Parts: sequence; C-alpha cells; structure tokens
Amino acid sequence: MNRQKKAYAYGLSAVLAWSTVATAFKISLAHLSPAQLVMYSTAFSLLALLAILLGQGRLGELKTALRRHWRRSLILGALNPFAYYLILFQAYSLLPAQEAQAINYTWALTMTLLAVPLLKQPLKGRDALAALICYLGVLVIGTRGELLALQFSNLAGVAWALFSTLLWAGYWIFNARDEREPVLGLTLNFLFALPLIVIWCALSGELRPVAWQGVAGAAYVGALEMGFTFVMWLTAMKLTSSTAKIANLIFLSPLLSLLLIWLIIGEPIFGSTLVGLGLILSGLLLQKLPVRNAAAAHAS
Repeated sequence: MNRQKKAYAYGLSAVLAWSTVATAFKISLAHLSPAQLVMYSTAFSLLALLAILLGQGRLGELKTALRRHWRRSLILGALNPFAYYLILFQAYSLLPAQEAQAINYTWALTMTLLAVPLLKQPLKGRDALAALICYLGVLVIGTRGELLALQFSNLAGVAWALFSTLLWAGYWIFNARDEREPVLGLTLNFLFALPLIVIWCALSGELRPVAWQGVAGAAYVGALEMGFTFVMWLTAMKLTSSTAKIANLIFLSPLLSLLLIWLIIGEPIFGSTLVGLGLILSGLLLQKLPVRNAAAAHAS
C-alpha cells in the first residue's frame, strides 16, 4: 500500500469513527448529565492519549512539555475539552441528535467569521455568501422548515449548538499558533481539563454513582472521538500528497451519521434536517472553492 492509499485508509477510518459520535453522545446522555459525560469521556481520552504516547515511546517528553507550556495548556484545556464539550453535550441533551450534529458542522464557517475581528482577515464576498447559505440551513433545521413562523423547536438547544461552534472555532484559531507537538499538546489540554470538570461536577452535585451504560458510552466517546481518531486523522494528513483529498472526506461524515442515528437511535429523519444539512454542506463547499482556485493558480 503506497502512502496515498494509507492516507485514505487512515482518513476514512477517522471519518467512520466520527460518524458514530452523534449516536454515542445521545445514548450516553440517556444515562449521564452533560457534565458527567464530559468528566468521564475526558478521563478516558486522557488515558487513550497517554497510551498513544507510551506506544510511541514519547511519554517522557510530557514532563518537559508540561514545564514549558503549562499556561497555554491550561487555557486551551479550559476551552477544549472543558467548555466546548460541556456546551456541546448540553445542546445534544436538548435537541434530536440529527439537528445538533448538523448545526455543529457550521464551525468551519464560524472560524472564518471569527478570523475577521481576531486575526484582522478580510471577509471575502464568497465567504459572506457561504455564511448566508449555512445559517439559512441552521434556520431551516431549528424551525423544522417553518421559516416564516420563526418558531424554533428548541431555541435553547439551537443556541447552545451555535455557541459550541463559536468555542470550537475559537479554539482552532488560538491553536493555529500553538508550537506544541499536536499529540503532546492535546494530552496536556486534557490533563488540565480533567480537574476542572471534576471541580465543576463537585460544585454542581454531580459526583455521584452513575449507570455502567453511561460510563461505557463515555469510554467510547473519550477514547475514540477525542483520542485515537484525532491521531488517525493527523496520520492521514501527514501521509497524503494532497491535503484537500483527505479534508474532503469529512463531508461523508454527516450523511453517515444521519444513517446511524436513524438505524441505532431510531430517530425519524426530518425533511427539514436533510434540507438544512444540504444547505450547510453547500455553503461549506462554496467556501472551499477559493482555496482550490488559489492553489491551482499557484501550482500553474
């Protein structure tokens, strides 16, 4: 198997794993509160990342990285996983899985919009049009097609879902200047986030016995979605001859996710979800077009 085929194998494996997480979130939240799910999944993710570093023979690097980057690790860990997943799981607890996961896909566009005030990057006309299309999709999903009435099925859930995209986009903007090695950096983030979420659960009275099904779900979410899958995706991006070829695989994830939500959870898929998700994906594809053209012009 050549490098590009290996890249596709790792990339597809990551996409398939990510396609299961909306279902896993919803099943786990039937047994855990959002804060409890963050706490247990963060613990399992930290164990998975430590196992990865141990397997790579790099566990000893953690102590040096901790001394050098503890401030950045604390700030980024407070943002992700602590705040981001707390907000995201709150959205999933209020919305059908299909709606929460569809809205969550607008984070890439949110990052472009945040870059305007934070990084002083100009907003291109195509980005503005992509934003209108994407957020029209959110409106279709949030109102379940009742656009003129503007009656949201669950306004709080939609608001939490959109807020989570703001946190995730902000995390990646600040992460862009991160000089830490990615796996080490993520491990440090989770190392600092774990005591934060434990304290949060203690203060909110959520440090209590929970059902084993919830812990099992958190183990799946933490080890897979937050741990091993991240490393698989990084590996794919390193092996590929074209970042775009691998990055475009992510567009398979929401469609596969909807299928799993229907098959496993038994949620009937709303027509409004399909229309809204179609608009969101169209907006994201439109946003990517200038990048491709610029790359093509540079190559020629």
